[in-house]
Amino acid sequence: MAKPTQWQPDNSKIPMPTTAIQPSRRFWQTTTAVGLFAGYSGYYLCRSNLAVAAPLIIKDFADQGIDKEVMGQIASAGVVAYAVGKVASGLLGDVLLGGKRIFLLGMLASVAATFVFGLGTGAAVFFAAWIVNRAVQSMGWGGLVKVTGNWYSYRSYGKIMGLLSLSYLFGDIVAKLCLGQMIRWGADWRQLFFMAGGTLLLIAAIEFWAVRNDPESMGLEPPETNPDNLFKETDPARAQPKLTEILGVYFRSLPFVLLLIMSFGLTAIREAFNFWLPTYLFESAGMTEATASQFSSLYPVFGMVSILSAGFLSDTLFKGKRSIVILGGCLLMTIVLSLMGLGLKGSLLPLVFSSLIGLLLLGPYSFLAGAMSMDLGGRQGASTAVGMVDGVGYLGSVLSLWLTGWLAQHSGWNSAFVALAIIAALTAIAAAVFFWTQDRKTASQPPKEE
Repeated sequence: MAKPTQWQPDNSKIPMPTTAIQPSRRFWQTTTAVGLFAGYSGYYLCRSNLAVAAPLIIKDFADQGIDKEVMGQIASAGVVAYAVGKVASGLLGDVLLGGKRIFLLGMLASVAATFVFGLGTGAAVFFAAWIVNRAVQSMGWGGLVKVTGNWYSYRSYGKIMGLLSLSYLFGDIVAKLCLGQMIRWGADWRQLFFMAGGTLLLIAAIEFWAVRNDPESMGLEPPETNPDNLFKETDPARAQPKLTEILGVYFRSLPFVLLLIMSFGLTAIREAFNFWLPTYLFESAGMTEATASQFSSLYPVFGMVSILSAGFLSDTLFKGKRSIVILGGCLLMTIVLSLMGLGLKGSLLPLVFSSLIGLLLLGPYSFLAGAMSMDLGGRQGASTAVGMVDGVGYLGSVLSLWLTGWLAQHSGWNSAFVALAIIAALTAIAAAVFFWTQDRKTASQPPKEE
């Protein structure tokens, strides 16, 4: 007699749980985003260090003729290299190396250049080391955007890029606070450079394990890309459009050309304040070098508020029409910079004015080489879009860094701020044209979050 078969439940119609897949994707998304944030923040240790050390270097090398004008020339030469590097690294990230490799390579090369600068004994070494440093640092942001576009749906570009855009402000704040504290403890400018380079080297080792280039490398599905990106007509069977196709698409696009113009003006003002603010506070507000370095961190602190506020305003009040925020920021900046050009004195006013610039500038600035570039470029061309937008922007910085230093040295800070006010006014005109020709005609709603 056959033995009765034990009853078994029929599992064929029960859906398989997906919790084993989702946590893996969310885990690597989060780990990669945190790694990118920390890594790009770390870049600023080897970027803000020159601004902090500038008063000390000028004091040590006054007998060699290194003054504010020369320091402005060094900074400007570095920005030229940064601008060229932005375009080159953006193209490399899209067509050859990928985001993670570019991101890490830039870190390691910046460490080497920072050590060389710290060993320098004159203007020639300073020029060469800073040019190399800024050239390789150009790999950082393009790599970050490329990896982010690989991991996140276009529906989350505004949110994730808003958060990651805080990294360069957070890094600037931490760098200036830490390096300023080292000056208080008696460190000289060389020790500032060695500490910055060593810390970034440690961060690069952590980034190697924390950041993953794309979900496919982890056996996961890729995210959605913006269906309206400029490469939507590209053959999906091809892994990547050719370089000539990428450039042709961008330069036939009026919105992209207008982005380049706005980036030129906003980056010029941003870099002028990033570099010269500690020296300006030291000379105009009666602060010590250490105090000026630490109080200059208020500028990026207000910039963080600006980025979060600008993203909220553009997505809710202005329905995705970001040019309105850019236009309003530029008009108000023109007024504040003009007031600074009047030479109003006091220990508090320079801090108030510079903090207002951070509040009005950095939110609109974050749109250009962030969500707007990713929307236009998609996964195929985002790195190139960021590289070109930032590259043209930093060419504007070459003008502003040199001009600000030259005017401050020969005519005083009042003239320097009048020049920056003119740049802000011209950028406002470009933003108005963008609104009138593009945003005014569209009724697009901001994408829903994931």
